[in-house]
Amino acid sequence: MENEEDSRATTYTTLSAGQDFRHELEIRRSRFITVLRRSPDEETARSLVSELRREFHDARHHCSAFVIGPDRMVQRSSDDGEPSGTAGIPMLEALIKREAAPGVTDLSDVSAVVVRYFGGILLGAGGLVRAYSESVSAALDGAPLVQRRRLRLCAVDVPHAEAGRLENELRNAGYVMAETGYEAAHAVLRIALPDEAAGIADAHSRVASLTAGTAVLTPQGTEWVDVPH
Repeated sequence: MENEEDSRATTYTTLSAGQDFRHELEIRRSRFITVLRRSPDEETARSLVSELRREFHDARHHCSAFVIGPDRMVQRSSDDGEPSGTAGIPMLEALIKREAAPGVTDLSDVSAVVVRYFGGILLGAGGLVRAYSESVSAALDGAPLVQRRRLRLCAVDVPHAEAGRLENELRNAGYVMAETGYEAAHAVLRIALPDEAAGIADAHSRVASLTAGTAVLTPQGTEWVDVPH
């Protein structure tokens, strides 16, 4: 039976870290200003709403949606005064249905806020749904995305004289090598592996084969790493 750790997501798509991404649309004289932020937790997502309320204090609406977690378990949205279901839910759907690749909808750790300045022309319920959905989709079209991967770090102790050869052999086999440590008695090679049982088992076999069974991989935990999208 598949264990709980194996069933968790090992990759997902998110925004590049470090800065917000902004996009503006004008629809029938209303301004829709969309701000996207990478948000690993609800506090970060909600802080974006608070910041934009202060920055655009004279705007009528600050609608929001966010999805958080590798498995996208946290999903929230707010219409902020727009008719129920015409803003937050369309924004959330634009996030969760976004295709990072054909058939792949895995966008997460992203919050979106759409600030609306009313232009004097009523859009109607259908018009609002389209406007808020289009605002988030258009912003995502230009936003920098990355793939985030959960990698399993494993270490192997080898004699100093063998470290260079073994590291080269593993690199040539396609493995991602993390930083090598040098201790008094031996070198410590570190390999970053996809956090999947089959790949880890293959790495154990490869190290055993390359060292005639004298070296063994030791797990050192996992970490999430950004990979260019």
